[in-house]
Amino acid sequence: MLLENKTAIVYGGGGAMGGAIARSFAAEGATVHLAGRSPAKLEKVAADITAAGGTASVAVVDAYDADSVNEHVASIAGRIDIAFNAVSVRVKQDVPLVDLSVDEFVQPVEDAARTNFVTATAVARRMIEQRGGVLMMLSSSAARESGADFEMGGFSLACASIECLVRTMAGEVGKYGVRVVALRPNFTPDTHPEWDIPEDGLDHLLKGTALGRLPRKAEVGATAAFAASDHAGPITGAVLNLSCGAVVD
Repeated sequence: MLLENKTAIVYGGGGAMGGAIARSFAAEGATVHLAGRSPAKLEKVAADITAAGGTASVAVVDAYDADSVNEHVASIAGRIDIAFNAVSVRVKQDVPLVDLSVDEFVQPVEDAARTNFVTATAVARRMIEQRGGVLMMLSSSAARESGADFEMGGFSLACASIECLVRTMAGEVGKYGVRVVALRPNFTPDTHPEWDIPEDGLDHLLKGTALGRLPRKAEVGATAAFAASDHAGPITGAVLNLSCGAVVD
């Protein structure tokens, strides 16, 4: 297994994407600490992991609050090998930029910068002491796309800020053996099964992809597990492109 004997924290572990990543980590042998603000959602993911033979714990943690995150990190004994931030941000979309207020535009940027900085620095301190680990963040193809087909509000800048943080963090902590990686998927329809999307409702996204499809959350989870593993040892300061070719690097 890719992550046998590894310990991981997944912030936002009760969400659709965070849950998929946590399940993938556990399936590859990691002990997973699920952190988030919704106990019922966290418990559901933990139950799925346990039922599949994995190991998971649950903690109510506000990933926007440094004290909350620091206390949780301090409560985990031994090494922390992986930390993945899959926390959602507040964003207003489907509105032209010229019609957004300043606060509406800035909100997702502030959210993304705050939660990723709080969690990455809290865990980095432990990883620096132990001389190794992997910090992981979740971006989106929005970081590299225009608003020609979809009005993304401040979400594009929020994702771009995450990718910038990956580069700067990697440069600072690499000398301690700590890697920093982001995943950049396109929209993943199966993260929102409750949405009533018409048959042609995603055509504007599909037409811009090289593969003619969108990524699946299980694929994102599997890629996260690989990127967190020792097989990806040379990868740091990088954003892994999971956009099905919507963005070509």
